[in-house]
Amino acid sequence: MRVTNVGLIGYGMAGSTFHAPVIAAVEALRLTAVATSRSTDVARDLPGVAAVDSPDGIFADPAIELVVIATPNPTHFDLAQRALQAGKHVVIDKPMTTTTADADELIALAAKCGRLLSVYQNRRWDNDFLTVKALVDAGRLGHVYAYEAHYDRYRPAIKPGWRERPQPGSGILFDLGSHLIDQALFLFGMPETVMADVFAQRAEARVDDYFHVILSYRDRRAIVHASTLVREPGPHFAVHGDGGSFLKYGMDGQEAALKAGRPVGGPDWGRDDPAAYGTLVNADGERETIETLPGTYVAFYAGMAAAIAGEAPVPVSAEQARNVIAIIELAQRSAVERRTIAV
Repeated sequence: MRVTNVGLIGYGMAGSTFHAPVIAAVEALRLTAVATSRSTDVARDLPGVAAVDSPDGIFADPAIELVVIATPNPTHFDLAQRALQAGKHVVIDKPMTTTTADADELIALAAKCGRLLSVYQNRRWDNDFLTVKALVDAGRLGHVYAYEAHYDRYRPAIKPGWRERPQPGSGILFDLGSHLIDQALFLFGMPETVMADVFAQRAEARVDDYFHVILSYRDRRAIVHASTLVREPGPHFAVHGDGGSFLKYGMDGQEAALKAGRPVGGPDWGRDDPAAYGTLVNADGERETIETLPGTYVAFYAGMAAAIAGEAPVPVSAEQARNVIAIIELAQRSAVERRTIAV
C-alpha cells in the first residue's frame, strides 16, 4: 500500500479536532509533522509527530507530499500558494479562499505545478446530508421543487475568536454558509440567481451572524439559512418534491464525537440516534421512517489518498470549492444592494 506523508499547518480547533484525528484514521496517510506554536499539545496528542514552529519546515521537507492548511481564512491563499510552489499536493480547510480571484489563481497554479488541490468540505459526508442525497438520487421525492437547509444555533453572547472580528473571510456566511452552499451546489449545481439577506443580528456582533440565501433554479428554490439566535431549531433539512417530502431534525454527531476525542472510524462512528431518523411522506400521504446513513468524514481523506495514488479524482474539486466562494460573494452583494443577482 502506498503511504503518503502529510504535513499539517495549524493546530487550533480545526487542525487538532477536524483534521489530525481523521487523517490518522486513514492507513494510506501518515501525519509526520505539524506547524504550530502549540508543540506541547502536539506532543501530548500525537506521539511521534514532529512539531515545527513555521510552515517553512513543512514546505522544505522532501518527504512530505501532502500539505493540509487548517489556519484562519485570510491565510489560506498565501499558504496554499507557497505549498504548491514547493511541489506539494494541498488540502485547504473550507472556505477555500476569501475571494474567487484568489481561488482562480490557486487553481491555475496547481495546474501549472501538476499538483492536486482540494478543499475539506467535510459536511458532504454528514450522515443526514448523505441520506438526503441518496433519497434525491433515487427519485424517492420525485422532482425536487423546494430544498431548505438550516444550521441554527443559540449563541446570544459573542464567542471570542478571529471569526467574530471584521476581516476578510470572517462571519457566519463564510463559516457555516460554506457548508450549506456546498451541499446545495453538490445536489443541484450552480443556480441561475441568488437573493440574500446577510447581517449582524446580535447587538454586539461586529460581523454577520445571520443569513438567508435563496438559490433559484427555474422551478426549484434552494434555501440555505443560519442564525445564532434560535433556541429551538426546526428541521435541519426539509426537501419537497412531486413524489413527497422528507424532514430531518438534529445534526450529524461526528463533530461532537471529534470534540469528545472519540476514536474515529469505530463500529458506531457516524451513526444517528434512531429517535432522530427523518420522515418521508410520499405523494399519497403515507409516512415512512428513513434510517440515517452513517456519516464518514474519513471518506474525504481516504479519497485524497486515492487521488494522490492516481486511483481516483480528488474528493472535492477545487473548481467546486471556488464556486462556493462565488456564491458567497454574490450573496454579500445581493444583501448590500437588496436585489436578486444573476449568476
